[in-house]
Amino acid sequence: MKISPNKLNAYLLLKLPSAYFTGVRTRFIDNEKCVVTVKHRWINQNPFNSMFWAVQGMAAELTTGALVMQQIKASGKNISMLVANNQASFVKKATGKITFVCTEGLQVGEVIKKAIETGEGQTLWMHSKGTNSEGIEVSNFQFEWTLKLKS
Repeated sequence: MKISPNKLNAYLLLKLPSAYFTGVRTRFIDNEKCVVTVKHRWINQNPFNSMFWAVQGMAAELTTGALVMQQIKASGKNISMLVANNQASFVKKATGKITFVCTEGLQVGEVIKKAIETGEGQTLWMHSKGTNSEGIEVSNFQFEWTLKLKS
């Protein structure tokens, strides 16, 4: 079964309802890139009339995590995945529709291959950039994923 935007959005509803109800939605995924959007609304705002940082974080993490899940599925192996660290910077108030993009899916495949070959856990930093409808960067997230072959 292939991972698709519709399947990821249904997954959010069932497993991560806080992301779903705040408007986080997957729009595109392939082997290399994942695109997730979220619109600033009353339910996801902060007291400063912009999008709460944690909602941006959920959307950004989904862009990276979906690519990791897809590559794990393609490997056919039982591999655990976990965020070990993350960093974020906020450049501009997030209002309107924010689009998060990660284009590092191919790197995940290489790290998974190394984890399978060596049997040792591997780490990988992935980046997701959030831009508003004018293409201006509002936030930038980095997630350190740990990947380990389950025995």
